Amino acid sequence: MSATVKTAAEIRPFTIDVPEAQLDDLHSRIKATRWPDREVDESQGVQLETIQALADYWATDYDWRKFEERFAALPHFTTEIDGVDIHFIHVRSDHEDAMPLIVTHGWPGSTVEQVKIIDPLTKPMEHGSDPVDAFHLVIPSLPGHGFSGKPAETGWDPIRIAEAWAVLMERLGYDRYVAQGGDWGNAVTEQLALLKPPGLLGIHTNMPATLSPEISKGVQAGEPVPEGLSADEKKAYEILVHFFATGTGYAAEMANRPQTLYGIVDSPVGLAAWMLDHDEASYKLIARAFAGNPGGLTRDDVLDNVTHYWLTNTAISSARLYWESKLAFFDIKGVQLPVGVTVFPDELYPAPRSWAEQAYPKLIHFNEVDEGGHFAAWEQPQTFSEEMRATFRSLR
Repeated sequence: MSATVKTAAEIRPFTIDVPEAQLDDLHSRIKATRWPDREVDESQGVQLETIQALADYWATDYDWRKFEERFAALPHFTTEIDGVDIHFIHVRSDHEDAMPLIVTHGWPGSTVEQVKIIDPLTKPMEHGSDPVDAFHLVIPSLPGHGFSGKPAETGWDPIRIAEAWAVLMERLGYDRYVAQGGDWGNAVTEQLALLKPPGLLGIHTNMPATLSPEISKGVQAGEPVPEGLSADEKKAYEILVHFFATGTGYAAEMANRPQTLYGIVDSPVGLAAWMLDHDEASYKLIARAFAGNPGGLTRDDVLDNVTHYWLTNTAISSARLYWESKLAFFDIKGVQLPVGVTVFPDELYPAPRSWAEQAYPKLIHFNEVDEGGHFAAWEQPQTFSEEMRATFRSLR
């Protein structure tokens, strides 16, 4: 992995080339894993059977080079913004009047998530759509993630990252563009919308922040469902109560003591288990793949992303974003630009239309799709791409 010599404000081609010694070391570490005893209840975390199946496949059959060839063939670049090298994939459509779209990943995601949407969005005619729906794609790696630089100072929260994204789009010469994100990508994208940089026309999110202060307080405290909620609102409330009670342990550790996680930098299997346990629905989807019954993600999909984290040594540097951010993840932020929302059924919570309308007064698109979860672009690239076209068609 290397970059050319840099000068200020320069956009530089970036080359991916992993030394064989790093892969040999990875395989040795996987094979040397010391295993714990089997869980006594499935609720205790990633099951031993699942992680051992992952490790066996990773050490014997998984081929990073196969993915690397496809990934490295994409146009990768870096540019220094505010003292940090920002890595990004930049794919321009053959349709010159295509709409520029910056797509931001989250954790434990990466630019690996977006590879499947590149062709559908840049080459719409090959995927059942019209040339007028084409996008130029900018897909950056968050600071501390992937091939982006690791900040050497504090302060790189979603607000500062959004400011960097505005600089990036300006530097690329885009004076009209739209933005999309889920997970941390949503936090960054909403902050970008709050900045209202010249040229930003609207945003789309697959993990919207729609909680009013009252709802936010109630779900985090585990209070009973308030009176007067609709069926959709009640469902979302109950799911959020469960999530805050049982599903935020990893986030709490990274928000408080990210540097303590040395184990996931030293053990690839430890890293994989940490990443698999992001949320219940995603874990079940991944566990299915390693049980021989893949759904939206295959074994190779999962290990492409985990191996990417391992090879870039970003387990702890990516975790620091949780420490940096002081934003309430799901709370209304006051976005005034046009917004599109897609509700994937296995997301952390299914945002009701009523909450989305309250959070985004200029809601231009709302759709509840049939399949998909937290890693929407990765799991359901065709549906995700259709949602991008539908959301931004009115802004062209």
